[in-house]
Amino acid sequence: MDYLQKMLAKFHIYHPGPAGEELLADGIAVLILAAFWLLRKRLSRLVLGLVSTIANRTKTRLDNHIAKAFEKPMHWFFALLGLYLALWYLPLTGASNALVSDLFRSAIILIVTAGLYSLASSSEALHEEFEELFSVKVDKILVPFFSKVLKFIIVALALTMIAQEWDYRIDGVIAGLGLGGLAFSLAAKDALANIFGGLVIILDKPFSIGDWIMTPSVEGTVEDINFRGTKVRTFAQALVTVPNSTLASEPITNWTKMGKRRITFKLGVTYGTPRAKLKKCVEEIEKMLRQHPDIHQETILVRFDSFGESSLDMFLYFFTQTTDWEEYLRVKEDVNLRIMEILEREEVSLAFPSKSIYFETPLQTHITSLPSAPENKS
Repeated sequence: MDYLQKMLAKFHIYHPGPAGEELLADGIAVLILAAFWLLRKRLSRLVLGLVSTIANRTKTRLDNHIAKAFEKPMHWFFALLGLYLALWYLPLTGASNALVSDLFRSAIILIVTAGLYSLASSSEALHEEFEELFSVKVDKILVPFFSKVLKFIIVALALTMIAQEWDYRIDGVIAGLGLGGLAFSLAAKDALANIFGGLVIILDKPFSIGDWIMTPSVEGTVEDINFRGTKVRTFAQALVTVPNSTLASEPITNWTKMGKRRITFKLGVTYGTPRAKLKKCVEEIEKMLRQHPDIHQETILVRFDSFGESSLDMFLYFFTQTTDWEEYLRVKEDVNLRIMEILEREEVSLAFPSKSIYFETPLQTHITSLPSAPENKS
C-alpha cells in the first residue's frame, strides 16, 4: 500500500495527509471496494427483483426484457460504484478527482450502452412485444436489419457522449469527413450500394426470413439480411452471402408464397392398350385425385393427350395442398403408387422408349461355318 501511495504521489495523483487520517482513509477505501465487489451480484438481484416485481404488474413483457438486458451491466455498475466511492475516500488531488469523475461518467455511459445493446440484440422478443402493444404486423425481415441499425445508433451516440465528456470537439471530426468526403464516397461506393439495396429489399418485401427463394445467383432459405448482403442457406447446407445490390437488381422467385404446389407429368401406356381401357384409366385416375385428401380440388386435369413415338400419352396436372418439400414428396409418391395400382387393375402396361424398324425386302442372312478345331495327334 505504501509503494502504491508513493507512486501516486509521484505523479501528483495522491496527496498524503497525517498518518492516522491516511490509514483510516485507506482502510475505509479498501472496505468499500471489497464490500461492493462481494455484494455486487446481490445488490443487482435486489434492484432487478424490484424492477421485475413492478414489471410483472404490467400487461406488456417489454419491461421484463429490459430488466434481463441490464442484468450483467448492473453487476458492473455496482463494482464501478464501489471503486468510485473507494477513490473518493482517498486524499486525491483536485485534478485527480476531476479525472476520476470523468472516468466514472464515461464508464456509466458504457454500462448503459451495454444494456441498450443487449436489449437491441433481443430483436425477436421486441418484435413480438411491438406487435402485441401496437397491434401492428411487422415483417420478420425488418427485425434483424433494424436491430443492427439500432445497435449502430446506440454505439455512435455512446461514442459521441464520451467524446463530449472529454471535451473533444465532434465538429472537427465532421469537418474532416467533409474534406475527405469525395475520397470516402469513392471508396465506399459498393458498401453504399449494398446498404441502399438492403433498404429496397426491406421496403419492397419480396421475401421474409425463412422463405425459400430462387434467383439467378442463389437458391435456398433466407436466414439473415444485414448492411452488406443477404445470407441464404442452400439445400446443400452451404451458407451463401449475396450482396444486397446484386439481389435487389435480380428477379426473385419466392416459392414460400405458393398457396399450393404443382405436380405435372405425362404418363405413357403401350400402343396395344384398347380404347375402352385407356378411357377407363383416365377416369379412374381423375376419380382417385378427386378423392385424395392431400390434393387441391380446384384444378385437376387428367386427359389422353397425344400419340407419342412409343406410347399413348396421358397428361396429368394437379396441385398438392401442402407446399412443404418433404410432405410434397410424400404426397407425390402416394399418388404414383395409386396410379400403378389402377393400371395393374385394368391390366394396362406402362410404355418405355422403343423403336420398330421395318425393311422393304426380307433380310438375307448368311451363316459362315466356323473352322473345325485341329485334331490332336499323339
